[in-house]
Formats: sequence, structure tokens, C-alpha cells
Amino acid sequence: MRFVGLAFGIAVTLLAAGIGAAHAQEFRLKLHHFLSPLSHGHAEMLVPWAKTIEEQSQGRIKIDIFPAMQLGGRPPQLIDQARDGVVDIVWTLPGYTPGRFTLTEVFELPFMHSSTVATNRALNEFVARHGEEFADYKIIVMHVHAGQLFHSNDPIRTVDDLKGLKIRTPTRTGGWLIEAMGSVPIGAPVPQIPEMLSKKIVDAVMIPYEVTLPLKVDELVDYHTELDDPVHPRINTSTFVVAMNKATYAKLPPDLQKVIDDNSGQAIAGWIAEGWDAAETPGRENAAKSGETVSLPPAEVAKLRAMVEQSVIDRWIAQMDAKGYDGKSLVAEARALLKKYNQ
Repeated sequence: MRFVGLAFGIAVTLLAAGIGAAHAQEFRLKLHHFLSPLSHGHAEMLVPWAKTIEEQSQGRIKIDIFPAMQLGGRPPQLIDQARDGVVDIVWTLPGYTPGRFTLTEVFELPFMHSSTVATNRALNEFVARHGEEFADYKIIVMHVHAGQLFHSNDPIRTVDDLKGLKIRTPTRTGGWLIEAMGSVPIGAPVPQIPEMLSKKIVDAVMIPYEVTLPLKVDELVDYHTELDDPVHPRINTSTFVVAMNKATYAKLPPDLQKVIDDNSGQAIAGWIAEGWDAAETPGRENAAKSGETVSLPPAEVAKLRAMVEQSVIDRWIAQMDAKGYDGKSLVAEARALLKKYNQ
């Protein structure tokens, strides 16, 4: 009887330990993205976000992050990896699949973006209203970076200096902008930038300062040009998305879905924006040490704006009208949201 009792006690202990282990980690999720573990997006956004999810779920959710396309594929395939359940969560650019996620492009149009916080908040409210293109996903958050500036082999001091330059862009709206400037757009995901610059495939790239550090762009170009404009120091921005597989989200019990929801959308849009703005400082300082930072004069900014703003916006409106939307109304709505959150 003592032996039976001891065996029973051991069995109960082991069973309890098993239950505790299962409770401690009920859901293990894979998060896949395209940048290095040194990038701001990985180290200062995704890692802290995943840690928050794990802590608030009391360890019941574990998120493993795989940077630099470690699970295979190319950056444009990330969004389908989330939809198809190859991974559970991705961080990517909707613009890596041109013409597929067109509504949020309105925030990428020239001279729309001014404040990262305001654009993030406006973007997430806009997607809450117009989320049909993302119906196959559970959207964690949409966000932008601090905005594009020119990083080039030769100085860009006037609008004329842009003519004929081959410039890398991640999105089709960026391509339209580059064409309107009289330059040549070369589309490619951001990890390809070092090779494109080193092999002279492009003369310049349009990215924020923060990503120049992990890509070591300062070692490949000598000039960094922003706009001398107090409202629009960057000509445009790019939209990003953290998207989750819908079936993965549906499998979570309501209390764990709430953990995800409490760390999604507007709840984290401002925090993400503040981090992205802060990440510009070391990138800007490094660029100034290794090369020359240039400010395009106000008169040249005015010329540039006259060249590109309305022509690119009209092109987008025409594309949206062809899809059955009212493109002009969408632009007006986006501007109203930006004004709301800039106040």
C-alpha cells in the first residue's frame, strides 16, 4: 500500500508538472521579417513587443522572432507566409507587392507625411475604416518610418541634380515620385541596398537615417539630403504592417486574444512612432561624421513640390477610381486624419 501510495503521489506530481508546463506555454508563435537583428525594427520594436505579449499572457504565449528571412523566401513573400500559415506573424511592407494593397498608399504620397506619430495614428484609424484589402489577416498594427531622404554618391543641392539619377525605391508610389523628379526608379527590398550601391546599380537611395546604420550606407555614399521645410522635412514615407495569421489568432482563447488586441493598433501606434523618431538621431549623427548632410533650400523644395506632388497624387487617384473607389475623397479623408492627429 505504501508503494502504491508513493507511485500515486509521483504520478500526481508529474501530471501537475505537465499541466503547469502546458499552461506556461500554450501557444508558440513564429514571427518572420526581412531586416537584420541589428535593425531598429527588430531590436527596438518587435523584441519589446513580443516580450510584452509574453509577460501579459503570463508565459502562455511565446513568440520566436526570425529576422533576415531566416525561415526562407524573399521579402515580398512575407505577407503570403502570414496569410497561408507558413508563419504566424510577419513584419513587412505592403508595397513589396505592388498594386495589391493600394488603399494605404495614400499615406505614402508626396508631401502627405510630416509627423511620424500623427501619420501612425491617422493610418491606423484609416485602416480601421478601410481594411478590406487586409481581410485575410489579423492586423496587429500599421506604421510608417520617419520619412525618406536622399543618400547619394554625388551631392543633391538643387532639383536639377536629381535628373537622370537611378534611385532605389521599395514601392510603386515611390517609383511614381522618382519618375516625376526626372529620375529613374529601381525597385528593390531594403536588404538589397548595400549591393546596389556598391555595384553602382543605383546612384542614390531613399530611406530614413535609422536604417543606414545596420546597412552601413554611410560607408557607401557621401551625401545625405533632407528638405529645408519645417512641415515636410522628408518628401514621403513608407507604410509597414505587422500582420498575423487569422487562424492562429482564432485559436487563441478570448483572454489571450485580448492580450494581442491590447497591444495592437492605436494602443502601440504612438510608441512605435516615438521609437522610430528617436532612432533617427544616431543615424543622422553617424551620417554627419562620415559624409556631408545637405539641406535642399526652400526655393528648390518649392520647385520639387510643384514637379511631383499633384502629378503623383492624380496618378494614384486615377488608379483608385479605376478600382471603383473615390480616390479624391480618400486623399481628402487621409489629409483630414493627418490634420486631426497633428493638432
